[in-house]
Amino acid sequence: MPRLAIPARDDVPAGSKPILDAVEKQLGVVPNMFRLIASSPAALQGYTANNAALAKTLDVKTRERIALAVAEVNGCDYCLSAHSYLGMNMAKISGEEIALNRMGRSGDPKADAAVRFATGVVRDRGRVTDLDIAALRDAGFSDGQIVEIVAVVAENIFTNLLNVVAQTDIDFPVVQANRAA
Repeated sequence: MPRLAIPARDDVPAGSKPILDAVEKQLGVVPNMFRLIASSPAALQGYTANNAALAKTLDVKTRERIALAVAEVNGCDYCLSAHSYLGMNMAKISGEEIALNRMGRSGDPKADAAVRFATGVVRDRGRVTDLDIAALRDAGFSDGQIVEIVAVVAENIFTNLLNVVAQTDIDFPVVQANRAA
């Protein structure tokens, strides 16, 4: 049971309804997380605008790989479930690759650099080393793309924290984070 109310589609504030219409048009459904964020039209507007801007960066596989790694570090079952589903069905990432991404790795060398860096940004709260930056540059990422990786990490931290706080009901096939003992 969620700790924050997840409003029914018809019960969200008026300012959120047009945005949820656009989400439904794009995804075919309105996931619980979007209805949760819709409790605040300003938060929903900010999140969807940021998400739309970041959709123009990197590539969808890299963004999903980062989302999986960040959700695992943060222990967000909702986001792990959502991004496992989206990764497999939208980005066409294999189950084996998803497992690697959850460990902060990738079978693709360039993506591996991005996912390792993203995991480090979360675990070390941005205190990465010069070697971490050099590894990204060696993998072919520009400074602008490094900024984009950090932006994708930050966006996912927001949704991870919100869904952990809210204990959002998972409306995707359930995937649970590996909990450290």
